[in-house]
Amino acid sequence: MPKMKTKRALFARFRVTATGKLKRARAGKRHILTKKTPKRKRQLSRPGLVSGTQLKMYKRMMGV
Repeated sequence: MPKMKTKRALFARFRVTATGKLKRARAGKRHILTKKTPKRKRQLSRPGLVSGTQLKMYKRMMGV
């Protein structure tokens, strides 16, 4: 069976941390920000982490 190709789009969306977790940007911070409170915008600025089954699937797709 040939080697699995890595999905290059995932490298643009996620960063691998030193412990092997995947860091991601939160959705909802691109536009229509006027109706969102400063607290909500601040919380959306912080990075999120991928967890569970998705983490396993994405790491396999990235070849990590």
